[in-house]
Amino acid sequence: MAEDLTIIKTATKAEQYQSLIPQIEALLTGETDFVANMANVAAALKEQFNWFWVGFYLVKNDELVLGPFQGPVACTRIKKGKGVCGSSWEKNRTLIVPNVDDFPGHIACASASKSEIVLPLIKNDEVIGVLDVDSEFLSHFDETDQVYLEQVISILLNQ
Repeated sequence: MAEDLTIIKTATKAEQYQSLIPQIEALLTGETDFVANMANVAAALKEQFNWFWVGFYLVKNDELVLGPFQGPVACTRIKKGKGVCGSSWEKNRTLIVPNVDDFPGHIACASASKSEIVLPLIKNDEVIGVLDVDSEFLSHFDETDQVYLEQVISILLNQ
């Protein structure tokens, strides 16, 4: 298992993902601990893209509870349907928010966060958590991020 990543910064966003995804797959191969794997995924994504915040929330007792993440301290619990994370969970779909201030009911865990993408983690047709990524820049995320982050989630959930 490789513990060092080859980070490329001068390529397109798609090329950066294409370089990183096989490395994430190698990093997770053979490791069955879900928390350890989430931690390494969050670290790899943060290292490659230097996003403001990247991490996971897990469904526990009808709310999302903070899991492994990289970035400043975060909200610990989020109710279903609340904020971008709770809405992604409730709707069972990826949400891309170009400006979090325009999202009804946005939970401002950090005032520096300006845009966000949240993707549900779906196992056995049930949302078990979400991957949450925040940027300090407006309109930072798009369909390219969605496509590749869904691949990352697939790798994570199939370990």
